[in-house]
Amino acid sequence: MASAPATAVVNAEGAVAWWSKEAAGLFGVPADLAIGRPAAELLGHPLPAGAIPVEGARLRPANRAPLAADLRLLPADTPAAGALLMITSRPAGTSRDQDTLLARALLHQDRVATAYLDTRLHLVRVSPAFDALLLTGLGTDRSGADWLERLRTPEGSAARAACAGAAADGTSVVGAEYHLQSGGGPRVFSLTCLPVDGPDDPEGRPAGVVVVLVELTGRSGTRLNLAEAYRRAAEIGSSLDVVAGARELVDILVPALGDLAAVDFPDAVLQGRDPRLGYPGAQASAPRRVAAKATDGRWPTALVQVGETVPTAADRPETAATTVGGALAFDPDAARRVLGDDPHLIARHVPEGMHAALGCPLYHRSRLFGYVMVWRTSTPRPFDDGDVRLLQDLCDRTAVALDNAFRYTREHATALVLQNSLLPPLATTATTACECTGAYRPADGTLGVGGDWYDAFPLSSLRTALVIGDVTGHGLQATATMARLRTAVHTLAELDLPPDDLLTRLNDLVRRMASESAEPDTVGATCLFAIYDPVGCELHVASAGHPPPLLLAPDGTASYLPLDPGPPLGAGDGPYEVHRGTLAPGSLLALYTDGLTGHDPATAMPRLLAGLPGLAPADRSLAEIGADLLAVRPAAEHPDDDTALLLARTQAVPPQSTATWQYVDLADVRQARADTAAQLATWGLDHLGFATELIVSELVTNAIRYTSGPAVLRLIRDRVLVCEVSDPSNTQPRLRRALDNDEGGRGLFLIAQLSARWGCRYAERGKAIWAEIALEPQF
Repeated sequence: MASAPATAVVNAEGAVAWWSKEAAGLFGVPADLAIGRPAAELLGHPLPAGAIPVEGARLRPANRAPLAADLRLLPADTPAAGALLMITSRPAGTSRDQDTLLARALLHQDRVATAYLDTRLHLVRVSPAFDALLLTGLGTDRSGADWLERLRTPEGSAARAACAGAAADGTSVVGAEYHLQSGGGPRVFSLTCLPVDGPDDPEGRPAGVVVVLVELTGRSGTRLNLAEAYRRAAEIGSSLDVVAGARELVDILVPALGDLAAVDFPDAVLQGRDPRLGYPGAQASAPRRVAAKATDGRWPTALVQVGETVPTAADRPETAATTVGGALAFDPDAARRVLGDDPHLIARHVPEGMHAALGCPLYHRSRLFGYVMVWRTSTPRPFDDGDVRLLQDLCDRTAVALDNAFRYTREHATALVLQNSLLPPLATTATTACECTGAYRPADGTLGVGGDWYDAFPLSSLRTALVIGDVTGHGLQATATMARLRTAVHTLAELDLPPDDLLTRLNDLVRRMASESAEPDTVGATCLFAIYDPVGCELHVASAGHPPPLLLAPDGTASYLPLDPGPPLGAGDGPYEVHRGTLAPGSLLALYTDGLTGHDPATAMPRLLAGLPGLAPADRSLAEIGADLLAVRPAAEHPDDDTALLLARTQAVPPQSTATWQYVDLADVRQARADTAAQLATWGLDHLGFATELIVSELVTNAIRYTSGPAVLRLIRDRVLVCEVSDPSNTQPRLRRALDNDEGGRGLFLIAQLSARWGCRYAERGKAIWAEIALEPQF
């Protein structure tokens, strides 16, 4: 960019009245010394006469070496106001006449194709070399403009776009590679496109465009092809799709190396399986063509087409070595020998007019992923060592990309199978407490499977546990962490721990896992644990940094449960608060991970809340509701996270299916047995009387004998008969084997023999011992 001109104000006597900092820098005279001195003395040159400019003036200032500059004096409206002097310096030794001579020399030489175009991209002046190129090389005349369309970059952009940019806003293009398809074969040119400034345009817009074309032959063209090929090779395999990688490879090979190129894959690669180790030999299954490209866009019909099986010749030493080695060049005679002079194979493998062929295996880690062939048909130049190295490098990079794609696919598939095997099979399950459906969808991005999980399983006294969790990270490590946490939740839930105690112990486990990990910051999770009791329709929920569940009441009112979440698992010491509430039968609970709300939960959560009533009418199945919720997740804005979803529609045990009594004295044990027998008769379960009365007698007796408070007996009839006795003591009952001479200790042993399962759970005050009895006798 030209420097700003030096300026000064000259009064009517020719003395300096104002001196710019540019003038001070140009002449080495500060303003305080210049003002008042004759301007001609400072310049070492007379001032211009009137407004006529002096171009290429030779100035001889006192404090500087001589310099060339253009001078222009712009008088004011009145002579007394003086005039504005503008001094524009030039590089030493140049002048307008020299510029004209230089332009004339460029346009009259016959070696470099040079042309001058106006702003509409019409030819104005051309050099003899450019004129010859238009007539012989481009097949047009000086009035034509199709050469701007026929010259194209390797990506397909026409030269017209480069010239138009220079004419519109002065954008220069220097040494860009452009290709031309002609009758003599492909040609490569270096194009330089420079704007020509408009001297009379106040906005500095170009007055035209200078174009210089140099045909690249030999080493120059090869260097450009190599640079472009290696630049594009870095993008091969970015999609992790093996067929897409093959297409990217042939797009580079044509026209960088030849006129035709093809890639063949064995069936194992196409089926997503790793190729076998070692050299496959002639007995291997025939490969299949997966990608092909021709310079003119028309693949020869005689050659093997994309999708067809590639016929193979008998195994030969020269081809066997290249399968696990490097690239191999063929002339037409060598190609026929390799194909055993079989006319059918020659027609399928050798294109008409072939001058040279080059083949290279896609080989990595002792596995053959495929084979690549390149043919030259329009130029007789054989493949040289540089071509061989280029193809070998491109094939090596492609083979590594294919191997990476397979490794990713294997890990992704393994993690997905592992995670699906660890998630519960909740297509739709129904218990006394609720009907449940779970769904999982992996991430849409390349990070693959994460550690999101859900679970629903029965607890004592017909209650159901609902769990949702999200482990930090992705891949096998996250899946393994999820498996450990899910197992731990089951184990802790079997102890009938309340939600806050369960999360506290789970937090301890995660912190221990983090201390054992080489990267402790990557071990963590969020989790929400809920227990629903269908007898009282009570819900107890605690959250470890997890989003709150959605609740849709039977009347269509939707809300988020007002939880006070504690810190995520592994991130702190708690505590965890329990939210307690009562749900109307038919309520819908939606537990989810943050993949459903995306990066912006503040926007997504209200939208989810507003849309749930329309998606979840009471008569619609949970599977359909879950599919719709997963379909509207913001995948486009959050593709790198998976999603787990658990839906539960609550139910209630009818009041007539429960009975409760309270006893305070050992003498009441007889009454407890009588009450039990009477209730069983009412329910039509007289056949369970013997076993149930024994269990009730043992539990009520122990509760009164060993505690200070009353014993509360509750019977619940459902798919099983639940017998439950509560007392205010926190003493843990323990099953043991009594010796022959022991007088007691056989009560819990009898209960274990007579019930399907039994256990003990603790409440805020006291405990409850329960036993489930199958409705059909087990003895």
